Amino acid sequence: MIDHDVLIIGGGLAGSRAALSVAQNYPHLSVGLISKVHPIRSHSVAAQGGIAASLKNVDNDDWLTHAFDTIKGSDYLADQNSVQVLTQSAPEVIIDLEHLGVLFSRAEDGKIAQRPFGGHTYSRACYAADKTGHAILHELVMNLRRLGGTIYQEWYVMDLVYEDGTNGTEVKGVVAYSLETSQIEVFRAKAVLMATGGYGRVFNTTSNDLASTGDGLCLTANIGLPLQDMEFVQFHPTGLYPVGVLISEAVRGEGAYLINDLGDRFMANYPISKNRMELSPRDITSRNIACEIMEGRGINGGNYVYLDVRHLGREKILSRIPFAREEGLRLAGVDCIDHPLPVRPTAHYSMGGIPTNINCQVLGVDSQPIAGFFAAGETACVSVHGANRLGANSLLECVVFGKRAGEKLGEYVSDRPMPKIVSRPYLIDADTKLKRMLAKQGTSRIADIRQQLQDTMTEHCGIFRDDQRLKDGLQKIQTICDRYDHDLLVDDRSTVFNMELMQAIELRSLLTVGEIIMSSALSRKESRGAHSREDYPSRDDANYLKHTLGYVENGQVKTSDRPVDMSLQNIDRDRFTPQERKY
Repeated sequence: MIDHDVLIIGGGLAGSRAALSVAQNYPHLSVGLISKVHPIRSHSVAAQGGIAASLKNVDNDDWLTHAFDTIKGSDYLADQNSVQVLTQSAPEVIIDLEHLGVLFSRAEDGKIAQRPFGGHTYSRACYAADKTGHAILHELVMNLRRLGGTIYQEWYVMDLVYEDGTNGTEVKGVVAYSLETSQIEVFRAKAVLMATGGYGRVFNTTSNDLASTGDGLCLTANIGLPLQDMEFVQFHPTGLYPVGVLISEAVRGEGAYLINDLGDRFMANYPISKNRMELSPRDITSRNIACEIMEGRGINGGNYVYLDVRHLGREKILSRIPFAREEGLRLAGVDCIDHPLPVRPTAHYSMGGIPTNINCQVLGVDSQPIAGFFAAGETACVSVHGANRLGANSLLECVVFGKRAGEKLGEYVSDRPMPKIVSRPYLIDADTKLKRMLAKQGTSRIADIRQQLQDTMTEHCGIFRDDQRLKDGLQKIQTICDRYDHDLLVDDRSTVFNMELMQAIELRSLLTVGEIIMSSALSRKESRGAHSREDYPSRDDANYLKHTLGYVENGQVKTSDRPVDMSLQNIDRDRFTPQERKY
């Protein structure tokens, strides 16, 4: 058994910032970080465009306007107390990142440069060209290593240790196995932070990397705890066609045009986006692109439109958005200096996740904190994004609540004893699970089942949804689960880097998460933010201004709800009372 005071699952921005925060503020504590990939290969490195903060380097911005933009963009489903923490903390954490060594791009006066992003009133996205996540994560991991945090890279967490303790039922650690050696270990800790990122791989076209399989969400659901607002899946407007890799919002922030087959900048044709054009919020822009394609105005009648930056000129493209050009050349054979990029919406971000309070403590169905269990980043739902996230707020959430999580974890474990665990039953159970998986000799390969799930999610729970499509989708998922349970084929029997075995376990995570997404979408009979129901096209504040909870009980997915925090109404009732979104 391996012991740490604090155990963090996930090596991306939220996990690394939390681990660093513990190491900075509580150097006497032992902190361990487990990641199924090398931390610098976490999906956070793919974040391109920026991190939002009211620094006032370009405009006369303030945190309250940032909060209003965020809550309006969320279609008023964000918890306003969480948004206040996010936006008030933003300037401080940017300066903190700079002091840690992050090389932000600079304005001519030497200050940190800030660019406009969709749905933001002011230019507040700080950036490092179009490789912002990469620049931040490298410095966080290097500083964590400098301060002595222990990193367990390429370890896969199989189960949470959730059992009776001195404070009732509590999380006491995890069971994990090494991809390199197949060694199984129980990791014991006074508190566990889940920071495993999103689940984009549940859809067939996504900007997410191969590791984004919702593992932490599945682990949480497996112990009977709820997932919150899972129906709200953000489809980023500009995924490079046909691969789905992201073309950053930074490209539109720099002045790119969206063009249909007629050569029109079609965003002007939709009343809700005619003022902000390409810098409208992502849910609105994605729906407009989908409508253009459905109505036959995709390029050559196809499934994509153009993102045109040619008018920006070669120098600006190479200095401001070099990675976007590189991706176009590498994956589509298109040089955006001379030709427009083919794009269509791609599954990008999960607004929902493991519900937490503003101190990152995981909440149960009764809204009470779970002893020893914390979550932060995309895998959590604090909820600062509500029904739709604004660009540049995701990196901010990871850094603000990652830092906060580390501070709260240090406080929490300071007078908490190491829990008692009998490790042998967990080791035997994990070994049995792996052997059963390796013994699967059906006829259905992992890739085929995964593709069937991804196609089902995209067809039945994509940008547009309705009652019958969702019900049919749930039935299909249940059939796919049965195929997985009874007809899976695992060829590889090796004990060293058996990636097929890991993919088989990840597929179980995707199936669980997919079913909760579909069930949550079925239960919300309105359209709000990224959740667009064709049979319920209007927002319904009277009945659905509330968070959805989806959880597994006796093998069945059930749903309930909890209220939304509206505390900023006390500061500015005119802006923070729910109203129609207009831009």
